[in-house]
Amino acid sequence: MSVSKQLRTALCGLALAGVVVTTTQGPAAAAPTVDGGAKVSPVAAAEDAAARSLARSLGDAGWRAEVGRAVAGGTGTGLKALADTSRTRAATSLAVDVAASDRSVRAAKGLAADAGGLLTVTLTGAVGSHRAPLVAVAPSDDEATAITAYDTNGRAHTLDAARTPDVPVYVVGIDGEKAVEAGVKVLERELAAAGVATAASSAPAAPAATAATGYWTSRITSVRLNDDMETWIKGDAEIFSIVSGFGLDGKVRVDTVTHPYLNDAGTTYYPNQILVNWSQYKYNLADVVMMEDDGDTNYSALAKAIAAALLTIADLGAYIPLVDPVVDAIPSSFWTDDADFVDAWYTLARETTGTRDGAGANGRFTFDRYWVSAL
Repeated sequence: MSVSKQLRTALCGLALAGVVVTTTQGPAAAAPTVDGGAKVSPVAAAEDAAARSLARSLGDAGWRAEVGRAVAGGTGTGLKALADTSRTRAATSLAVDVAASDRSVRAAKGLAADAGGLLTVTLTGAVGSHRAPLVAVAPSDDEATAITAYDTNGRAHTLDAARTPDVPVYVVGIDGEKAVEAGVKVLERELAAAGVATAASSAPAAPAATAATGYWTSRITSVRLNDDMETWIKGDAEIFSIVSGFGLDGKVRVDTVTHPYLNDAGTTYYPNQILVNWSQYKYNLADVVMMEDDGDTNYSALAKAIAAALLTIADLGAYIPLVDPVVDAIPSSFWTDDADFVDAWYTLARETTGTRDGAGANGRFTFDRYWVSAL
């Protein structure tokens, strides 16, 4: 995944408070560039604007000290909330810029205003080096080899995307967990509006006998990823799964499951998390597509694309795997820095137990059957 959390927690706020940003990172540039003149996504543009504003604001020593203390815990800190609670002049000006960037992010991701502020700031790089920090955002292209970072004078510097930098770097990004939580609600709501059964739709009730006694589920007892599709600058992965099958009415059904604990590749997690509620499905088979939100994911657009593909599939009396239609429905732009395909599990059965590798050999689930008793 990215730089370790130990590096991010090594920051001493006072160490950063006393330095003035200077550059030893190579030639400066007037603004970030994208190879080949590629179009910058709206989310990336909003993040970049916020990063430049934050970098300029750090010329205020008092505000710089506040930011240093706020990120000392190593976790993402809401940028707007941080600016709003400061009495420094630099923070007041920054808050206006961040509010505008947050509005742009929500619009680009298809989220409503009640999603709140999504922009965050974290610290990575050589946080204990006592060198002057820079401010950067993750590149919008997964294959990018360079990252643009800014100093307090607004000058841009180039960092190697494949190598952790030898200076502290404040990273402006998206609160992925918050965005995914809001996004999957949009995904289910818009799928339901398009005619696909989801948890947000008025799906047919489970049979009376099942409702009275309980229902069988497939529960994830452990999960591990080989690659979470993230570079050092992007921090923790934001993983969610799309579970699809045929509902009790014989029409395609989609349920979404978030995995907020699934942060690091190469680590095995033991969540005991329910993945499939079999009382909602006609057949004892379902499919799972796991994805990672890279920041640019427009959940409204994703819902429309998936609905358009799945609504053409009819129940012919035998189970039809739905992984391929879901993956094929993902717009081509989603393979750059939108929702990354992580892995897929075809024809997961109600009776499936033990370990199942994903079709792409990137993910591994261990399942058990779990009975949920009615109250």
